[in-house]
Order: sequence, then C-alpha cells, then structure tokens
Amino acid sequence: MKRVIVDYKKLTPEVLNLLTQKFPDGYGDKDIIVFDNHKNETIEAVEVKTEDTIYLVKVSSKLHYTMTNFDSNVDMELNDAGHIVVNDLNIEKEE
Repeated sequence: MKRVIVDYKKLTPEVLNLLTQKFPDGYGDKDIIVFDNHKNETIEAVEVKTEDTIYLVKVSSKLHYTMTNFDSNVDMELNDAGHIVVNDLNIEKEE
C-alpha cells in the first residue's frame, strides 16, 4: 500500500471528502499522528485510506477551515493540478 504525505493545498475533492466522512466533527489530539520526515522536521498529520493509498494529511488551521467549509454537493474550485482552491482572505498566515 502506498503512503502519501499531503498538505491541505494539494487536497483533491476525493481526499477531502474522505476526511470529512472520517472526522465529521473534526479531528482531535488522539487522531493526530506525529513523525519526523526525511528532513528531520516534525510533521503532524491525520490519516485517511483508500483501497490502494494511505494519505497522511498535514494538520494546520487551514486544513480545519477547509474541512469545515467543505460541501461534497457543491462544485469546488480546482486549480490546474486538480487541487481544491481555498480562499485565504479569512485565514491568518501560518509562520
């Protein structure tokens, strides 16, 4: 099974839908997986699975915003790579 680390900026509608189904009330501390990447940076992520892939989605306030405002019945704005476009106007920039 393939493991993929993905940032909220690279979420596809499919993965975002899986996240909102798995965590309908949001994720908690017990849902977060902590690990060090190949650059020895500590990463916090939540896990969702498809038939052939385990996605580790990096945790951030923007991920929470994206999940909260996701509606699977509404067409989402996608960029050229097929990733969901998030309006950053109401989100503080993370340092």
